Amino acid sequence: MPTSSTKLPIISVIMLTYNRETLVTRAINSILRQTFKDFEFIIVDNGSTDCSGEIADEYAKTDNRIKVIHREHGNIGSGRNAGIDAANGTYIAFIDDDDWAMPDFLEFLHALAKNNRADISICGSWRQYENGILEPKYIFDDIFLHVAEAAVTEVILRKYYNSATPTKLFTKSLFDDIRFPVAGKYDDISTTYKLFAQSRLTAVQGEGKYYFSRHDTNNSSVATNHQLLGQHQLEEYLSAFRERTSYLSQALPSLIDFAKWSEWSYMISMVEKIRKHDISGCDEPLKYMLCELTQHRNAFVSAPWTREFERDWVKEFLPKRKGQHCD
Repeated sequence: MPTSSTKLPIISVIMLTYNRETLVTRAINSILRQTFKDFEFIIVDNGSTDCSGEIADEYAKTDNRIKVIHREHGNIGSGRNAGIDAANGTYIAFIDDDDWAMPDFLEFLHALAKNNRADISICGSWRQYENGILEPKYIFDDIFLHVAEAAVTEVILRKYYNSATPTKLFTKSLFDDIRFPVAGKYDDISTTYKLFAQSRLTAVQGEGKYYFSRHDTNNSSVATNHQLLGQHQLEEYLSAFRERTSYLSQALPSLIDFAKWSEWSYMISMVEKIRKHDISGCDEPLKYMLCELTQHRNAFVSAPWTREFERDWVKEFLPKRKGQHCD
């Protein structure tokens, strides 16, 4: 803990690393090269069995802004929680150990938050694939200011930003009562919407200041390789979305119908992927999704947010049965 005379950093950058010795140096260097200097860099070694933790320790010897936490291997959420617990900054930013940030990443996000008195600020990003191809992700010129309801709506629709914690700067006080789940793989989808729901204002400007590295070992690789889709991943997502609807019914009651619709929208997209790509091993969640969608077919089809291609999927994939009850 800092003493009363210690100057606290403005930003705490948190990075969880696990067995990424060939990539973690790039991520660390990208933070140490930031034009914004008033930060601490908390690196959480999540029980690595390679040299990732040792690499972090070597950097800590040469830069006193780096703090390394070594812990037994746990999920991503529990590791991020350890970083949050150790953070002293007014703001918190996250970087993944296989990604990297532009030199003005922190400066851009801090100015965006401060100039707009926002609790959360967001930049655009790029995806780099193993073949070197760069893909823009949420790149645009406009600045948007969103109150809580609009921010949660946007993070669900994913037009200008999504639930990924990198690319975002959060006021640390948002984490006073919010933590990442300590079980499961997909921590962002279970947490980020809560931060938006508790925020007064979110400022977003789509300049690409962060680079996501895309490869087969990413947690998010299922988004581009549909054959990686499986029962466990589906059940975790479905559970997280049910929890989201329950949470928003209390935090932002005006979004209840929209949150429920978002569950159905996810379900029909997964049904389409399973059917189109003939994915095996998803029988139980598929049965559940078909049952839910069949029960709420009319509500989903008539919802103002439902897109025409989703209505087409309903016609193609849903049995026309009524009065069905889901287990």
